[in-house]
Amino acid sequence: MGISSDIRKLLEDQRYALVGEHSAVKLCHWLRKSLLEDKPCYKHTFYGIESHRCLQMTPAVFHCTQKCLYCWRYQGFTLTEMSGTVDEPSDILQQCLDAQYRLLTGYKGDERVSSKKWREAIEPKHVACSLTGEPTLYPFLSDFFEECHKRGMTTFLVTNGTVPEALEKMDTLPTQLYVTVAAPNEDIYKKICCPLIPHAWEKLNATLELMPSLDTRTVIRHTLVKGWNLGYETEYAKLDEKAHPWFIEPKGYMFLGYSRQRMTMEHMPSHEEIRAFAERMASVTGYTIESERRDSRVVLLGRGKERFIT
Repeated sequence: MGISSDIRKLLEDQRYALVGEHSAVKLCHWLRKSLLEDKPCYKHTFYGIESHRCLQMTPAVFHCTQKCLYCWRYQGFTLTEMSGTVDEPSDILQQCLDAQYRLLTGYKGDERVSSKKWREAIEPKHVACSLTGEPTLYPFLSDFFEECHKRGMTTFLVTNGTVPEALEKMDTLPTQLYVTVAAPNEDIYKKICCPLIPHAWEKLNATLELMPSLDTRTVIRHTLVKGWNLGYETEYAKLDEKAHPWFIEPKGYMFLGYSRQRMTMEHMPSHEEIRAFAERMASVTGYTIESERRDSRVVLLGRGKERFIT
C-alpha cells in the first residue's frame, strides 16, 4: 500500500496532512470561515456542531468503491479494498489531532482570529469522518469511533453505503451516520456514481434496509446534480422509506475541484431548485422542512427528532 512521492506531493499541495499509511486530515473551508469571519457551516445551523472545533479526516484517503462524477476529490489512485499495513485506531486519532494542531498554528497570530476561538480550535470536539474516500473500508472503524468517544468527541460518518457489512458489525457507531443516496434508481446510479465493485446498488439498498435497526442518529443525503439526478422525488422517497432516517438533506452539487473536469456550471442547481425539490420530497415523505442554508444550497427535512447534538 505504498504511497508514491508524486501522489504524496499532489495531496500535500492540496493541503492534506497525510497520517500514517492510509489516513489524512484537511482543514475544512468552513473551519477557516468560522475562525476568520465568525461564519459557521450548515452543520452548525442544522445540528449545533461548532465549525472551528471540527476535525475533518479520513481513514481511507486512497480507497473508495465509487468514482462519482460529481466528486471534487482527486480519484487517480483509488483502491477498492484495504490491504497491507493497517494503522491502529488510537494512533490514527492522535496523529490526526497532532496534524490538525500543526495546520492551525498559522492562524494563532492572525488578527482576524480571536485567541479564545483559536484555543478552542486546537482542542476539537467533533470528528467528521468524511474528507475523502470510503471510510467503511477501514476495518477498525468501530474502534476508531470508540477512541473518539472516550475523549468526549462526537463523530459523524459519511458513507456511500456500499459496505453494509461494516456498519452491521460495528459495536460503536458514530454519533450521526450519513448515507449518500445520489441516484433514484440503478440506471442513474451506475452512470453518475460509477461503482468500482460488483452489486454496488444492491449493497447500497442493503445499507438502507439496515439503517432503521442502527441505534444512532441517521441522515440520508441526496447530492443533486442538475440534468443528472435532480427530480425523481417519488423514487427517492421509496429509498428513504427503507432507511427511515432521522433527517433527509437534499444538497446541491457544487462546481468545485476535480468535478470540473466532468461537469459544468450548468450542472449546479440553484438554492431555489433545491428548495423546490425539498418541498416536493416533504409532500411525498411526510417529513417537514426544518432548516436551510442558501450559501450551501442545502435543506433539512426532519420528522420531529432532536436536531442538536450536545
